[in-house]
Amino acid sequence: MKIGRQQHRSSAICTSNPETIIVRGKDLCGELIGRVGFSDYVWLLITGTLPTSAQRAALDATLVAIAEHGFVPSVQASRMTLAAAPEALQGAVAAGILGCGSVVLGSAEAAGRFLAEVVERAKGVSLDAAAREVVAEYRAQRRAIPGYGHPLHKGFDPRARRLIEVAEEHGTSARHIEASRVVEGLLPELTGKQLAMNVSGAIPAVLLDAGYPLLALKGVPILARTAGLIAHLLEEQQRPVGFVLSHAAANAVDYDGEAPAGFVARES
Repeated sequence: MKIGRQQHRSSAICTSNPETIIVRGKDLCGELIGRVGFSDYVWLLITGTLPTSAQRAALDATLVAIAEHGFVPSVQASRMTLAAAPEALQGAVAAGILGCGSVVLGSAEAAGRFLAEVVERAKGVSLDAAAREVVAEYRAQRRAIPGYGHPLHKGFDPRARRLIEVAEEHGTSARHIEASRVVEGLLPELTGKQLAMNVSGAIPAVLLDAGYPLLALKGVPILARTAGLIAHLLEEQQRPVGFVLSHAAANAVDYDGEAPAGFVARES
């Protein structure tokens, strides 16, 4: 039984014969290995073309900005998975990446879609009017404005500020960064809160202005965080804290369900 459309029966990413491997039209051994860096190769794989120096700078900057994030849930899940299955590094990495959602990691994609919508609407009206319209729709649907606000960085997110500086230094700052700033300026009026742009708002603004595809945005924090997870997992093998995290969680969470008469919880 056929499921889904069947018209596509080819791929433009890779092919090979006994002598040559072709990736996006380029000879892997003759043109790429030892000649281009990994960020260039990522851009080539995703877009089909090698990046300009400005595009490379944008991708490098965003990868560096988001690779490490401390003991967030994805890192804890990854380290505790390795503690339980020390032979399965790949499983521990996967456990961390599977937590990519609307709150952690996936928020850059949501912010990118939001900014892209503002820019699209602004083809017929001003950016200010477009931003007001899109924010109003999000508010009416009780949706958070993605890419703004941070529990620690209240006044400004230093990572967001630096990413936009990098775009300006390399001449790629354009409509998405402009839209991100317009939104940031309007949010106190429209929401009653001072919500600074966070790193997940700056990442799509910088990448979209550099020509990176919207549909692949989530891949950037996933790729970056994979490197961070590997660092945590190497440390977990050398200086394990997975069971410390597990024990701390058990102590931090009280039981408030039913229990037999006279039952007393074990004190840790």
